[in-house]
Amino acid sequence: MPRYTVHIRGEWLAVPCLSSTNTVEWLGKEAVRRYMKNKPDNGGFTSAEEVKFYIRRCKGLGLLDLDDTVGDALEDNEFVEVVIEGDIMSPDFIPSQPEGVHLYSKYREPEQYISLDGNSLTTEDLVNLGKGLYKIKLTPEAEIKVKKSREVIERIVKEQTVVYGITTGFGKFARTVIPNSNLRELQVNLVRSHSAGVGKPLTPERTRMLLALRINVLAKGYSGISLETLEQVIEVFNASCLPYIPEKGTVGASGDLAPLSHLALGLIGEGKMWSPKSGWADAKYVLEAHGLKPITLKPKEGLALINGTQMITSLGCEAVERAEAIARQADIIAALTLEVLKGTTRAFDTDIHAVRPHRGQAEVAFRFRSLLDSDHHPSEIAESHRFCDRVQDAYTMRCCPQVHGIVNDTIAFVKDIITTEINSATDNPMVFAEREETISGGNFHGEYPAKALDYLAIGVHELAAISERRIERLCNPSLSELPAFLVTEGGLNSGFMIAHCTAAALVSENKALCHPSSVDSLSTSAATEDHVSMGGWAARKALRVIEHVEQVLAIELLAACQGIEFLRPLRTTTPLEKVYDLVRSVVRPWIKDRFMAPDIEAAHRLLVEQKVWEVAKPYIEKYRREHIPESRPISPTAFSLGLLRMSADDSHDHKHQNEL
Repeated sequence: MPRYTVHIRGEWLAVPCLSSTNTVEWLGKEAVRRYMKNKPDNGGFTSAEEVKFYIRRCKGLGLLDLDDTVGDALEDNEFVEVVIEGDIMSPDFIPSQPEGVHLYSKYREPEQYISLDGNSLTTEDLVNLGKGLYKIKLTPEAEIKVKKSREVIERIVKEQTVVYGITTGFGKFARTVIPNSNLRELQVNLVRSHSAGVGKPLTPERTRMLLALRINVLAKGYSGISLETLEQVIEVFNASCLPYIPEKGTVGASGDLAPLSHLALGLIGEGKMWSPKSGWADAKYVLEAHGLKPITLKPKEGLALINGTQMITSLGCEAVERAEAIARQADIIAALTLEVLKGTTRAFDTDIHAVRPHRGQAEVAFRFRSLLDSDHHPSEIAESHRFCDRVQDAYTMRCCPQVHGIVNDTIAFVKDIITTEINSATDNPMVFAEREETISGGNFHGEYPAKALDYLAIGVHELAAISERRIERLCNPSLSELPAFLVTEGGLNSGFMIAHCTAAALVSENKALCHPSSVDSLSTSAATEDHVSMGGWAARKALRVIEHVEQVLAIELLAACQGIEFLRPLRTTTPLEKVYDLVRSVVRPWIKDRFMAPDIEAAHRLLVEQKVWEVAKPYIEKYRREHIPESRPISPTAFSLGLLRMSADDSHDHKHQNEL
């Protein structure tokens, strides 16, 4: 017998349907009848027959034809909403859809699995789990560790030993001993009381990352969770049932208590939950729609689910991966700008960077050579100014290896810390099965990822700061020798005038966002938790900074491609022509002014999806292979950084002089 979950005036009702030939209108009236039955005043109605309404799906909000049969219009256990005509309904009748939910119309249940053991997860793995590309299973070794860890907890409970968080209260109440009869209630109360976050909910992708990362930590076998409960959590993840998790509320010690509590709240069937099948609904209905039962918490399991740095670290994984992607593509965009501004490649000579051998600097210089080396990729633009009388280029072009380089090194440093953190046990107390004891410590403190992500924001911001200056050079006719603001009939048309202002605004906003959140600390829990990391804000603002960097570089990419239009019929190097063709596949040249925001968003999307890197990467890697002699033994570091001597690019004959 099919059944439907119906939302009406803030209430969720399960409505069974005896026949699939019943109409959608019948379903609505039956829901109204059940709603009236539960209200002392019948909900203000005389009878269900007099109520006028329409019905829409909770997922996608599509309207349903009242005359259709439920069998034709709906799937079994689908979620719908009855909207009463005349009601002034809040648009937030369920939690507002997080950003990006519409993308889940394309969601397909993954077939591949990632095996988690708590020790070998990568940042790329976690981001892919967030995208819904994989399901999760435990390794056999992880299952054994989880079982042994749980045995320690069972012994503590049986012997009524006083242990923090298992047989005592929490925080300031650590000295309050809880009788065995109340231990399950203790865990549920912990989850409910700590679910005190505010703000917009995390996107489905970020919620999946958070849930997957918590599973990975539990798989290490130091948390005391039972294998049965952990397997239930994995089933929830694999069904893509995602709790409502407000993004604000963590101070980053004792772990990310508020967001992880909201995560656990959904797992026990309370609060709101989202899935591609149901949209937003009460958690118990979403779980039921997927054939799952709410988790019943055993002693210590509530604490095991909510104590750790997984909110900071999962967002940090996304930040690191996006930072790495935009840093690679920033080199390509800057190389294109250098071509448009008729700059020299002499500043990227191998010998210059060999005598200051920072890894990131050497790699960025190598990428510039691989894109601009005239011996490999003849450039008609470069040839056109081979014998010009300019001495040297502005810092924004000449110093790209030094400026972009430290960004690359910063990202590598932060990625190392985040990778360690995602494979770390961050609970309290820790359960050591081999010693058959628990030990209270401070691994939940988020200072490591907080400091690292503050550093990441500061480092990556510089890509936008230098990019905005290059945009200025492209738009300023006295510096570029191009039409003002890269448009014909200036005055009638404004071209890139305000696009540059947008870039400047984003760079200025980043300056405030780069103030480290981890330099702050406020004592909480009656001075029990008297130093905190503020890592949640460090992670969220790092992502905002990176998004701004992507947007500024999207504007530079558009401006550089527009500059190419004024240099035609001359052509740039082959790899940069491919980049130009990619941009023109989504954004046409500006002949006159038009609505610009969609073009910026289209270019931004190319960068987020790493399309610019995908186009240029084959040329960069081919150049790398050709410039490493097979007869000469090299270290992996030298290979990755391009530290070997490359032939200098002689495409220019600029007469460089020492600076004063």
